[in-house]
Amino acid sequence: MFPNHQAAKPWTGRRGASGYHNPMMRRVGCGILVLGLIHAACKPRPGPIEIGDNVVAIQNQTSSDWRNVVVTVNDHFRGGTPTLAAGSRMAAPLSQFQTAFGQRYDVSRQIVFRVEVTATDANGEPVKLELDKRK
Repeated sequence: MFPNHQAAKPWTGRRGASGYHNPMMRRVGCGILVLGLIHAACKPRPGPIEIGDNVVAIQNQTSSDWRNVVVTVNDHFRGGTPTLAAGSRMAAPLSQFQTAFGQRYDVSRQIVFRVEVTATDANGEPVKLELDKRK
């Protein structure tokens, strides 16, 4: 009857829910990715003094090395290191800090309320950091 018309070829492209929702899923995925990046970028930068899991961590966030680093916990317990390179981190267990009389910090009986860090930078200038949980 219609000799010039050919029979319709079956469509072989993707159909169904996945074909219909594919662009929407891409938009949702991109949105989640953007939200994740924004969340990571807005996270506050950690401070130079951190306390956690009975460990005191000191980070040199400056561009110069520190010498004669002394960390004092609760005004009495001391520890430290001869040098702390620029951008590096020092972590020490609280049980390693001791008084001038040799008494060690007892993590089962004490809490950290103050940490003071003193050092000298590469130019000979004094460095002083404090973390006081009472304030």
